Amino acid sequence: MLRLGFIPLLAALTAASFGAAFPQHALSKGCSLFKYKFLVPHETQAMQKMKQHFEEDIMLLSDRKCNARLFHRKWKPAELSVPDRVMLVEAELDLVTAMLGLPADPSFTKMRQRPLAFLSQAREDLRGCMATGAPSHQPSGKLRHWLQKLQTAKKTETTGCLEASAIIHIFQVLDDLRCAAFREQCI
Repeated sequence: MLRLGFIPLLAALTAASFGAAFPQHALSKGCSLFKYKFLVPHETQAMQKMKQHFEEDIMLLSDRKCNARLFHRKWKPAELSVPDRVMLVEAELDLVTAMLGLPADPSFTKMRQRPLAFLSQAREDLRGCMATGAPSHQPSGKLRHWLQKLQTAKKTETTGCLEASAIIHIFQVLDDLRCAAFREQCI
């Protein structure tokens, strides 16, 4: 009889401890970033093939000079608050998915399909997180400065420059996505 009383008590304590360990917004239905903590190998391989194809077959044959150094920052995403990290990666993914959605030669169009689908889904998941977790969040000074730099680059740089920058730094964007997925545990 004591055993029957002990099991429900244990279940209640376990549920309470999990509730305390994970903030409510982290468990909300609209914010599921867990799958981005550890990317499956076929996704990263598809990204690597796309990046390699772009660097070897497209970039070498075109003149893509850039003045903007969007992905060269003096700070790391781990230094930002969790909502700032999500905003950062959402902005990065907006740029990357826009650039991958541009018209391209047939071989690159086929090569980018899987990465584009994956990154588009990640962007939508991040938008859901912002809508449910911090809909009125204002970016920190570091992030606000970077977002302004991004907007300036979109207005002043060529599409080829932005495309090259986005694709060449695709793994930095994936690292930033992982950091956002790890939330407070990102180091």
